[in-house]
Amino acid sequence: MLYELGFLLAAGVGAWLLHRVFKGPLRTLCDRYPPDDLRRLALRGVQRLMWPVMTLVVVLIGRGVFLSLDAPTRLLDAAVPLLLSLATIRLLVYALRKGFRATPALKAWENIIGFGIWTMVALHLVGWLPAVQQALDDLAINIGSSRVSVLSTIKLVALIALLLTLAFWISGVLERRMRASAHMNPSLQVAFGKFSKFFLIALAIFLAIDAVGIDLTTLTVFGGALGVGIGFGLQRITSNFISGFILVLDRSIKPGDVISVGGNDAKFGWVQELRARYVVVRDRDGVERLIPNENLITSEVVNWSYSDPNTRVRIPVQISYDDDPEQAMALLMEAAKASPRILAEPVPTARMLEFADSGIQLELRIWISDPENGIGNVRTDVNLAIWRLFKTAGITIPYPQRDLHLKSMPPMRPLCDAAAPD
Repeated sequence: MLYELGFLLAAGVGAWLLHRVFKGPLRTLCDRYPPDDLRRLALRGVQRLMWPVMTLVVVLIGRGVFLSLDAPTRLLDAAVPLLLSLATIRLLVYALRKGFRATPALKAWENIIGFGIWTMVALHLVGWLPAVQQALDDLAINIGSSRVSVLSTIKLVALIALLLTLAFWISGVLERRMRASAHMNPSLQVAFGKFSKFFLIALAIFLAIDAVGIDLTTLTVFGGALGVGIGFGLQRITSNFISGFILVLDRSIKPGDVISVGGNDAKFGWVQELRARYVVVRDRDGVERLIPNENLITSEVVNWSYSDPNTRVRIPVQISYDDDPEQAMALLMEAAKASPRILAEPVPTARMLEFADSGIQLELRIWISDPENGIGNVRTDVNLAIWRLFKTAGITIPYPQRDLHLKSMPPMRPLCDAAAPD
């Protein structure tokens, strides 16, 4: 057995060194392909299988050598199914992880989950699993009429983790399918994704509790406590949660819309995501604002692309009283051609609004069909065109001016006379 143990250690170390040698070239080769390419996925799978498969090949060769020498191979016989199960579990866990969005935490959990599953399989293969289960079941406490053991707790946590993983994976697949469908609008896609995710999560938790043997009727106390908690401390969270479902059901806001929240000084932005508690809105500065769903229900929201993406842009300008307003209005119509984003229909118009304090108030009204690309750049193009045209035509844009009239005042009495008594 010492020879077998030494051979297993040598095989493991040798396979690890070969894995380290080929790890860099494989990673370089993977980076040549996009993330969703099948060749990249295949290379990543090979990278995860390299160490257990190479170790298994060396162990099989060594087992044949030991058998030819009539030496015992009990450790090698046990190592073969262990290495084979390790390779299979690593491949299955990696394939399951590809159904989720890649994050550092998910990659870390992949190794933990794979090691945990392999540990149980290894205990089963060597015949130690019943003894370990019995030892964990003996570590128990009685809470009323219920008996809670370490084994039942581990089973509950493992079942919940497994079923939640499946629920998230299935909901992610359904959500991607819905987003790829050309026959569903964005609001319906978000609504279907939310409902399917929360339904599958609730179903997974209830199935795990029932599978462990916990009576679901005992959760009535927990439900009452949850109701009291919602009534006292979780009002805003519950309100935002319900408001999120209202937003996706009435389809007032959907991903891709251009909205403004608040008063006149509110900045507009693009709706990126509709989450359970908030809406992600990205403005022109690249800042992502997390607006609670309740604010979008209770406050005024300007949706620039709710039913019609066409948006009218007003550009005010003043001219001097010495200039011809008709000529200025004709030049405004000429400036309306400065940007290719300005629509020809509806037709741009120029209006003379009032005789203001400093000059004649004019306004150019134009229409655009893509407010998500910004309005300030269109204003800039048109204002520069107006400035050039007015300069060429000699039309003056007046400064704010005020007339001050001084009236004659009675002569002031000397201070000494003012201070003397009458």
